This record gives sequence, C-alpha cells and structure tokens, in this order.
Amino acid sequence: MALGRSLSCALACLIALPGAGEAQPASATPAAATVSATGQSQEIFPTPRHVEAAKGHLDLTAGIRIVAPPGDAAASRIAGIFGQWTAGRFEPAGGAGAALHLQRADGMAPETYRLDIGPAGARVTASDDRGLFYGLVSFWQLATASEGRSIAAQRIDDGPALGWRGAMLDSARHFQSPRYVRSFIDWMAAHKLNRLHWHLVDDQGWRIEIKAFPKLTGIGAARRPATAPGAPPLPEYRGFYTQAELRDIVSYAADRGIEIVPEIDVPGHALSAIRAYPEWGMGVPVPPGTEADWGVFPWLYNSDAATLAALETILAEVIDIFPGRTIHIGGDEAVKDQWRASSATQARIAALGLKDENALQGRMMSRLARFLEAHGRTAIGWDEILEGDVPQSVAVMSWRGIDGAIEAARKGHDAVLSPSPDLYLDHIQAQHPGDPPGRGGIISLASVLAFEPRPAELSPTERTHILGVQANIWTEHIRTEERTSFMAFPRLSALAEVAWTGHGSKDYPAFLRRLMPQLDRLRPLGLEPSSSAWTPAIAVEPAGARARVALSVQGGLPVQYSVDGGPPLPYNAPFTVDVPAEVAAWALLDGRKLGVGTTRRLTAGGLQRRDSRALETCQHKVDLVLEDDFPAAGPRAAFLIDILEPCWIYRGAMFDKVTDIELGVGQLPFNFQVGKDRDAIHFRTPKTPAGEFEVRLDDCDGPVIATLPLAPAVSNPGVTRLTAPVAPTTGRHDLCLTYTATGPDPLWAIETVDLLQREPR
Repeated sequence: MALGRSLSCALACLIALPGAGEAQPASATPAAATVSATGQSQEIFPTPRHVEAAKGHLDLTAGIRIVAPPGDAAASRIAGIFGQWTAGRFEPAGGAGAALHLQRADGMAPETYRLDIGPAGARVTASDDRGLFYGLVSFWQLATASEGRSIAAQRIDDGPALGWRGAMLDSARHFQSPRYVRSFIDWMAAHKLNRLHWHLVDDQGWRIEIKAFPKLTGIGAARRPATAPGAPPLPEYRGFYTQAELRDIVSYAADRGIEIVPEIDVPGHALSAIRAYPEWGMGVPVPPGTEADWGVFPWLYNSDAATLAALETILAEVIDIFPGRTIHIGGDEAVKDQWRASSATQARIAALGLKDENALQGRMMSRLARFLEAHGRTAIGWDEILEGDVPQSVAVMSWRGIDGAIEAARKGHDAVLSPSPDLYLDHIQAQHPGDPPGRGGIISLASVLAFEPRPAELSPTERTHILGVQANIWTEHIRTEERTSFMAFPRLSALAEVAWTGHGSKDYPAFLRRLMPQLDRLRPLGLEPSSSAWTPAIAVEPAGARARVALSVQGGLPVQYSVDGGPPLPYNAPFTVDVPAEVAAWALLDGRKLGVGTTRRLTAGGLQRRDSRALETCQHKVDLVLEDDFPAAGPRAAFLIDILEPCWIYRGAMFDKVTDIELGVGQLPFNFQVGKDRDAIHFRTPKTPAGEFEVRLDDCDGPVIATLPLAPAVSNPGVTRLTAPVAPTTGRHDLCLTYTATGPDPLWAIETVDLLQREPR
C-alpha cells in the first residue's frame, strides 16, 4: 500500500465516529465483552479488555487508507506495516476508500489504545508507539476476518495486564537466518508480544559478531555435529549474525513494538567463548568435539581481572547494538567443579572474604550488572543469581519453577516467570508419529493457556515486582526453522493470551474459537503452526479377528471418525472394525471439523506395531525424542528414549498366535554432558560382543522371551530391522525392552516394535 500519499492529511480531517451515546455495552463479563453486534470483535487476539458495539458498519470494499499524524515518523512506519501484512489487498483505488487515522493523545497508559470504528472511518488513539501499533493490529485482525468486506461499528478500549510478554529464541544451539528471525518477530507482534529474549551465545555456538574479539565467531560459531561411532561424519555447522544484521533486526522489531533482550551468559555456558579464547577459562583442556554435546558443561569463565574486562568489552558492543533497557547476563547452571579444583580461585575467594564459589559468582554478576547500570541499562539473569547476593536492581528470570520469582519479589527484585517445564516449548506437544523431536513430557496447548502468571503466594505489594511471563524455545533438539515454528505456535499464542489478560484460562474451546482465525491470518506471513493439539491419536490392538480402535484428543474436544470413507460417526467409546480398514478421525469445534484430522490404515499384520512414541520409558529420568544422526540430508528416524535409563515398556501386548518380534533399532551418539550421572548408567552384561536387545515378560525382572543380537546393526548408521522368535506365550502381557552393553556410547534406541504371526509352513 502506498501509504506515504496519505500522510499529509491533517488531524482536522478526522472522520466522524460514533459518540458515547450510540455505543451499547456488549457485556460486563470479559469473555462476552469482546462480542460486538455481529460477533466480529471475537476476531481480536488476544482477548481485548473492553468492547462496545455501535450502529452500522465500516465498508472496506473500496479499501482503507492508513493516515499518520504529519511529521510523526514512528507512526508512519507503523502505518506501513498494515500494507506489508496485507500485501496491498486493502489499498484504495484512485484515492477512494475510508481512512484509519493514527492519533496521539496524552495521558493514556503505556501500550494501551482505543480503536473507534464507525461507518465513515476509524481511528486508533494512543500515547505511545506500542499503543498505536496494537490498535493497528486489532484493526488488521478485524479487516482480515471480514475478508475486506466490512467491519461492525464498535469502540475497543484495550491494553495489556502484564508489561513483559516474552518469547525466548535460542539461536546458539541451532542458528536461524535473519529472514526467519524477522518473520518470527512479525508473528510475535501479531500476538502483541513485546519482548524477544535472544539467546545468542552458549556452549555450542557464539552467534553475535564482537569486533574486539573476532575469534568468538571465527572459532566459536562453528561445530561438527556428533555422530554415533562408525557413522559418517555430518557437515560442519556454522552461523552468526553480523552487527549490521543485528541492527537491522533490532530496528525491525522496534517498529513492531518489540524490545530485543540479548543474552551473554556468564559464568557458565561459556565453552564457545573459551574455545576461541582459552585464557578466559580455567585452563582445563576441551576434548575435540565437546561443543557438539548437549547438557550442562563444567567449563566456566575464570574470575581474573582480564577476563572480567573482556566481558565488559563484549557488553559494551552489545549495548551499542541493542538499545533496549534490559540485557540478560545468564547466571544459570554454572557447575563450580573447576573453580573448586583451582588453587588460584580458592585463594581469590579467601582474599576477597567470600563465603564460597556461589558468592564469587555473585561478585562477578554484580560487577557486570553495575557496568550495565553505569551505561543506562538493567541486568536480568536466571534465578540462580539470587544465590550470589546481586544488587536489588538486577531482575530475575525464574526458570526452575516459579519459586525463584517468589523469592526475588520478596527480596525486592523485579521478576519474570519463565518456568520449566510449564513454559518450555522445546517439550513435545503430543506423541504423534511424524512430530519433530524435543524434550519428553508433553506440554500441551491447554496447559499453557491455563498457566497463572500471578503467584498466589505473594502479597499484592510483592506482586507488583512480577513484570510478566515468557515462554522459552530452546533448540538443542529443534534443528530447522520449520520445526521452530511448529514448536513455538500455537503454544506461544496461548502464552500471549495469558500475558495480555493477566490470567490463565480453562475455557479451551473459547480460546480455540479466537485462535483459529488468528492462525489463518498468519499463514500468509509464513507461519506454519502445529496442529498436534487438535489432531486425534488413533490407537489399535487386536480384538480376535478384528481391530479395537481407541481415539483421543487433547482438551476434551468431541471427535468424529469414519471407516473406509463412510459417514461421520460420533466417537464415544472404543469400537471394533474388520481389517483391513482405513480409519479417519478429526476433532470438532462447535460442530465443525477442526484441522485436517488424521488417517490410519489398519492391516491384520500391523495391529501390534508400536512406534516408539507409543511406548513408555521405564524410569522417566531424562526422556527425549531424539533424531537419528543419519543421513546428513533427508528424513531421519526419531526415537523416544530415556538417555539415563534406555528401557521401554510395551503395554498390553496380546500374545495369542504371536510367534516373532521385530524391532527397528538405531544408534545415537551419547553426546550429553550429564556429569556424574553418566557413571550411574548401567547395563546388563552382553552375551555377545555387540550386545543384544532383550524382551522380558510382564516387568523388567521377568523372564526373557526373546533375544535380538545387535551385531547386524553395528555397521548400519541408519535403522536396522532385527527379528527373533518369541517363546510361546498366551494372553495379554506388558513387555520390558532393554539392551545389554558395556557403556552408554552409542545409545541404542527403538523406532518400532512389531509382534508378528509367522505363517505355518
């Protein structure tokens, strides 16, 4: 849209809008307050604070002009975003069409706006840039919902309940292109989120150009991914952002109401920096390839004056690139073993009169916080910084549950709630085959929506220190940009709803009614979100000569199904079908199909096949869905595995007529920094040089009913099918599947389990 043509229009040409006497309150309740006379205000996302219906409609068929105040450069840039997001679909022809005016007004609270829509035009009124932008976003939502026809006349008074509405994007573990980051910012902005916490450095990669220390990106931005022993090496992984690229992204975000909060993690998560500048570390050698590991590393920055000065030099360049108020300085997961073992560090602790290593970390963090404060910035760190007595000016990001935020608020620190696992979006959303890898333990869309951002344990005064909430997208196991989008949305949409309204919600269907139009309007902006939350799971098992089918979906939504393309049937309980058959299932929202649903082909020989995600791990110590390390390009297998106790349970196997068992198995590198936990990983003694999978009946101490030697799989970097006869068994039993080994590297993992009936000869 050529918006510049309309910018010279003075405010005197504002259109006539409905007055207060014409407006009719839709409802006093928050949910109904968003419903206008035609229901179109239901399209505003997140839920607006207050809506009043008015008479008439604004006709959009001739287009809409966005009019900024003369000389207001920020408003002009905001106006231009409407044209970018709509690809000019609403551009008026020949000067025709209505006008939406952006107007400044003193005295309105930060980030709040008023949107007036009448038959003659519309107006957004706000005091600050974010308020203007959010009003424009709401108008965009209404306009796209009506497909450019008309918008019901109404007045919307809206603003956020919480000031920090954030998402953390981890670009250190897996790098996202500048193009993708700008798209991610657009998707955040469309949800009225306002903080992008950018995790730019970690053990696995340094992604921000620092001109004073070029080896940070020359060495620290590269790694070669880990592979299982004997597997072909994967290509080198490399990527970082130049300062010019970062400044462009910062400006792009600012125009969309988003402050970028960069993170430079201290004193732990420092391996990429220490690889580049070993003198900053503790002098402990780094074995080649360690940077390809995941987990909690023992390598820390030292506390020497020269290292602290180098960190201040880095922060000075960070400050120059990122103009926002807040800089994140980490502070989490700093294993102090190397400090404890260092006589120089112990002497420094004694000379400074400090109690212990935690106090030394606190002194380091305090120095960096004061450096930032002297440059007009505020430091924020993970909740471990409370262990080191940092200044009260330092804000706290609570990730180990919400206790860190509670402690911080009671001590007078500002705090952001970002708890694991509640708001950790690297957790899987479902156990659907084909979903991308991630941490085990499902964090559902409904659970994020229900999250309460104001701890009940705090007094009203203490709650004023709770700045807001943030969801984190850690990318150890999120290798691609497409998967990042899948894992982030729509759960980040639920977080936006919680942050804007200030409370969780258990009205899942009402949320979905607002969510679906929001996702539809974001697809033209490149977002392909997950549909796992409303995709039914289809579980099958033998029922004599037939198949018993059970359907389930998150959130208690109603489900319909069909068999072999037949008429849709309501699902109320498990049912049986003849095989072969094709079962299709889909969730319903207000009686209408939600998403595309799912289909499963049932065959007599496949009724007892289980994908690893349909199994259970035995101990749930560290459950992960991991991707195979082979091949370098193309699809890879995925495995559910507990890396500290590789052991699986197959529930309720029917053994009548079963003669054989087939496992699809793959090998993975044990590239996990788990400290002493590695020493606790034990296996049964192998009976053959390569080891073997053992299948035990009923429990993990039960009799072995099948043994599958691993020798055929050792030289195969991909998935190998192993088959073995099963001891004659009848009835229904649980199975425990484990393997024998001399150590955890490689890890063997199960992709599929098949119980087979061999045809008699």
